[in-house]
Amino acid sequence: MTGFPCLERVVWRSGEARYRLGHPLVDRYLEFVAGRARPNTLRAVAFDLKAFFTVVAKDPVAVAPADVFEFLAHQRGDRTVVRLADRESGLSARTIARRLSSVSGLYAYLIARGDTPVQVSPVPRGLATRRQGGAARSRLVPLVRVPRTLPKILSPQEADRLLGALRTHRDQAMVLAMLLAGLRRCEVLGLRFEDVQVADRRLVVVAGKGGHHRVVPVANRFFDALGCYLHQERPAAAATDRVFVALKGPRRGLPLSAEGLDEILDGARRRAGLAHATCHELRHTCLTRLREAGMALEAVQAQAGHRSIESTGIYLHLTNDWLAGQYRRAAALIDADQAAVAAMVAAQEVRGR
Repeated sequence: MTGFPCLERVVWRSGEARYRLGHPLVDRYLEFVAGRARPNTLRAVAFDLKAFFTVVAKDPVAVAPADVFEFLAHQRGDRTVVRLADRESGLSARTIARRLSSVSGLYAYLIARGDTPVQVSPVPRGLATRRQGGAARSRLVPLVRVPRTLPKILSPQEADRLLGALRTHRDQAMVLAMLLAGLRRCEVLGLRFEDVQVADRRLVVVAGKGGHHRVVPVANRFFDALGCYLHQERPAAAATDRVFVALKGPRRGLPLSAEGLDEILDGARRRAGLAHATCHELRHTCLTRLREAGMALEAVQAQAGHRSIESTGIYLHLTNDWLAGQYRRAAALIDADQAAVAAMVAAQEVRGR
């Protein structure tokens, strides 16, 4: 189809963004995704599908498994040049796996419709192994192996430098919401006035990942910065109930965008001389510090909004003393057992004489 894929972004009067690629089936799928996913997810799916069909260059109903493997090879890039950090080339395994998931979702939708020529998904579920028995899924290996890596966090000194490099109370409040409450970027930008419970020092997170709601406590430093922003900086003519808005330019008074927040953080990071400090790293820093301070893992899970305790488990490994403490206690027990066995053997030898 002529002009496909050509990504087009349309903003409705409500401020919501929609995406089109120029193919009726793909555009209908993006409308379906928009009705059940968060804005960030919709944007990622649109970009992933554009990347896939740009490489494959076929009508969606004509795509075959061989095209999917060619796409994977293209995304991995030139294998003669690898990154030192993960010994990989091209895009990261996590990004490739996400793109493959977006493509798989499209074909699951086309099959479910029942009115398209697509009867079987061209995206293989995995590669067969020689393993016998067990569940069918256990006999498959994923097309893309995603290593489980520990996220980066900021030291207390780095966090202080970042906060000191921020130029407005609004920026400080947004960063503190991530650094003290563990909010995601979309959760910060989605805050509305009704979500801020000043008396209880809590925030109601409605725009959470997967549409899940939660209520989280926040330290006073956030509310101090928030109060200064609302009294001194927020435009009085702002006609939105979103807490954080643009302070200048043509979007003055309109809700701040994800790109705007990233730009603010990038500038502060450069001024602070930091090598890394993304929104998600601020969130990881918060949850790690809470665990280090003795907060129960289940409480950290509730603060983070994780559906699975396994997602929260990474913060055990990020803390400075958890693994070392567990090891020292286990080693002490092992040493005590060995000493007891040695004493018992010695006593038996004495009696045998």
